[in-house]
Amino acid sequence: MSKGLLFVASLAVVGGGGFLVGANKLPFAITALNSWSAELPPAAGKVEATGKVIYYRHPDGKPVYSAKPTKTEDGRDFTAVRQNEDVSFEKAKQPKKAVADAAGAKKVLYYRNPMGFPDTSPVPKKDSMGMDYIPVFEGEGDESGIVKVSPGKLQRTGVRSVTAKLAAVGRSIRVPGTIMLDERRIGVVAMRTDAFIETVSDVTTGDRVKKGDPLFQFFSKEIAAAGAELASEQASSNKSSGALRLRNFGLSPETIQAIARSRKVPDRIAYDAPMSGVVLERMATAGMMASSGQLLFRIADTSKVWVVAEVGESQLDAIRKGAAATVTVRSLPGKVFKGKVSLVYPEIRIETRTAKVRVELDNPDGELLANMFADVQIASGIQTPVVSVPNSAVIDTGDRQVVFFDLGDGRFQPKDVTLGMRGANETEVTEGVKAGDRVVVAANFLLDAESNLNSALNALTAGEDKP
Repeated sequence: MSKGLLFVASLAVVGGGGFLVGANKLPFAITALNSWSAELPPAAGKVEATGKVIYYRHPDGKPVYSAKPTKTEDGRDFTAVRQNEDVSFEKAKQPKKAVADAAGAKKVLYYRNPMGFPDTSPVPKKDSMGMDYIPVFEGEGDESGIVKVSPGKLQRTGVRSVTAKLAAVGRSIRVPGTIMLDERRIGVVAMRTDAFIETVSDVTTGDRVKKGDPLFQFFSKEIAAAGAELASEQASSNKSSGALRLRNFGLSPETIQAIARSRKVPDRIAYDAPMSGVVLERMATAGMMASSGQLLFRIADTSKVWVVAEVGESQLDAIRKGAAATVTVRSLPGKVFKGKVSLVYPEIRIETRTAKVRVELDNPDGELLANMFADVQIASGIQTPVVSVPNSAVIDTGDRQVVFFDLGDGRFQPKDVTLGMRGANETEVTEGVKAGDRVVVAANFLLDAESNLNSALNALTAGEDKP
């Protein structure tokens, strides 16, 4: 009976309140309702708010907060939120009990934006879409600089990861070069004793000669005496010492054999070309007296030539002896010459900070001439597989090189690495990464910025905790 009377009285009060609202007497209605509700017993399960006031929120639940008492535009007071009141609404992501247990075990350092934006708050709050900020408990901020990114932000920023692998790292280096003669294929013609040059063949500078072609004819008393000794030894069948003397004077084997067969020394002896090649210099003149050691001809074998390229000091680590090289010459369009690196000169030019690199080329037709300008492309790199990552995975600050590891579930960790050779697309990592690790190759600069922000926030929080 008493319950029925209570229900009827409640209806009467509510109806009267509605009448008063309609009659523009809203303050009186609210006062009446508040006085009535104060007399009712507390609802089952409702916990009384205790503790100091943390902040004030909008009475209608809008995402508007204040650190001190304030009013709405229509004059209503903001609702005070005390310490024991539950301010977490992420029931789907994290059960209330789990949050309460975590809060009881660890201290909340700050609250971070639920969408992963670089925005934090010292008190609970909501973002512009009404989502609660996520609490960061003591100990979570010290997780070795791990950056946590929400799935939505991952999709918006385009973060992409690949697997580090074993691969050969290489790139091509394009440098200018100059055609040069092979120093080992240059020969000189000089008499080894005094001699008169009787006649000189019709050979001038720039002409090509073959091995055995006569260059000039001469007469020498010492050579004539050695030839006479050889002829007499042939007649007496004694062991020949004259042949050895003639070889020491520089005569060709064919000339020595001719003297041995005829058993006489000719009035004029022909001096034959010791090698095939191009005459670089002619000093012999008919009728001259050539002294011992005097230069008469200089001949170069051009079947093989060198290309000496200037390589920058920063690129020398990629040059290996035996590396393949491709050479083109502007005066021979369409023709490509293949060679190999034979030497890296052990000297850096102070003026240009470059080193000379020598490439050997075959030149059977003599098309490549000395002092021609050439474009050299050297295939540099490490042929054996090494641990490598894409070039875009490395953040180089100048003082350190950093790679972000993808730990899964939106978690990324920066790590210092030691680099080896840098190729066209891949970079060798000698320390810090192993084959199979997932590394970030796109949007890693955004992760680096957020990692630096987290580090600054952690340092600031640690400073605030100190007395």
